Amino acid sequence: MKLNKVHHVAVICSDYERSKQFYTDVLGMEIKSEHYREQRDSWKADCYLGDTYVVELFSFPNPPARPSYPEAAGLRHLAFEVDDLAAAVGELDSKGIAHEPIRTDEYTGKLFVFFNDPDGLPIELYEK
Repeated sequence: MKLNKVHHVAVICSDYERSKQFYTDVLGMEIKSEHYREQRDSWKADCYLGDTYVVELFSFPNPPARPSYPEAAGLRHLAFEVDDLAAAVGELDSKGIAHEPIRTDEYTGKLFVFFNDPDGLPIELYEK
């Protein structure tokens, strides 16, 4: 099997509108298509960074909470590359988004930081 790239990551939201606001206003993604799937009582939004499809947001009736602490098996976090981590953290601060302290990757020497989306999904910003 030859994989070409990661196509997208799917996120189930407990509050679809709140998550759409977070992924667009905080992370700067653009929703290029959105559909209501009546048979599943579910909304689906396709979020892009520029021309790259990155995240699919879903609503489902009464999804269970995601176990994050202690860390559970499965998807650990989403990571996005940024050019200037200090500037990105400044944007998080200006929008009232709590985050962990900036750390240095012990293997690469690169800076990174973690924060959570509205449902507690860990998101990492990693400096280029």
